[in-house]
Amino acid sequence: MMSATSKRIYLTRHAEAEHNVTEDWTIRDAPLTFRGRQQAAALNQSTKGTIQASAELLVTSGLRRTLSTTVIGYSGLRKRLETNGKPVVVLPQLQEVNDLPCDTGSSREDLAVDPEFAGLDFSTLTPDWTSKAGFYAATEAAIRERARWVRRWLRARPEQRIVVVSHGDCLRYLTTGRNTHEPWANVEVREYTFAADEAEDAEGEAWLVPVRAEPEVAREGEPEPTSSEAAAAL
Repeated sequence: MMSATSKRIYLTRHAEAEHNVTEDWTIRDAPLTFRGRQQAAALNQSTKGTIQASAELLVTSGLRRTLSTTVIGYSGLRKRLETNGKPVVVLPQLQEVNDLPCDTGSSREDLAVDPEFAGLDFSTLTPDWTSKAGFYAATEAAIRERARWVRRWLRARPEQRIVVVSHGDCLRYLTTGRNTHEPWANVEVREYTFAADEAEDAEGEAWLVPVRAEPEVAREGEPEPTSSEAAAAL
């Protein structure tokens, strides 16, 4: 088995969604805007000869804006992987960290009947995934634990190149363990690896580190604010 420090994890923020533009955080499970769908299509074009040609797993948050970014922006990768019997993994732990309506997902049943998401497997979305309670709470402790869980899950996967589609605040916790409010643009892709193998990771945090000083490998949008950034500005 290859070392985790040789893995490549391509972290992607979703394309522009309605709440990014209006700053209306009451929009339940905010979908992409028209421009967001264009950004996702541009991502597909800019990565189809690079990470889409080499990635071995595609993982996404279960919110509508990440699902749409995945099916539009990584359509070639999805098709290739599904042809080889490896479906997209919808991971509820990648949901956005805040408990506002815009950051709260839809039920498994509602997503399953949306034509855009036909063929996706939502069996991972248990009834509590939209609860924003317990493991999915918006508390600092719960958010950090979810981020740690995701990092450990990614490190334990056998695939060496994994594409992940998530949200601005969630990506900050994944990469730094806290909400730094560091800008992440819509449809920005950054390349990471693991700092250590599991056997050498005494704390079990599975920290991610950039592969290079400038980890960005693609970017199609602007750093539109997350709900926590807007709250911090008040």
